Amino acid sequence: MAIELNHTVVLARDKQVAAPFLASLLGLPAPEPAGPFLAVTLANGVSLDYADAGGEVPSQHYAFLLSEAEFDAAFDRLQALNLTYYADPHHHQPGEINRRNGGRGLYFDDPDGHNMEIFTPGAPAG
Repeated sequence: MAIELNHTVVLARDKQVAAPFLASLLGLPAPEPAGPFLAVTLANGVSLDYADAGGEVPSQHYAFLLSEAEFDAAFDRLQALNLTYYADPHHHQPGEINRRNGGRGLYFDDPDGHNMEIFTPGAPAG
């Protein structure tokens, strides 16, 4: 059997806010309860299992590969929420999209300060 990532835990101040935020922004189905978690499941079956942190939430980086159409839709939703986005992971280029290797990508913060990245084929994660 090939080794695959099955799930990862994402800490949040309030999983009832953070998980629906991500699912909605990415156009995914509503999160589902999974034991003590609220799971956002991606197309490849990997889930992000949101858990209430009960304190400080250390910022993590999560990157999502989207088709061109999915990127456009997510970008429209991001703009409708008036969220600041950046072309770079260090947030030095606000309001810009990167165009690495013929793809497109951008970074934004979720409600807990996680550094989220969406990108299309050709734009390497990083």
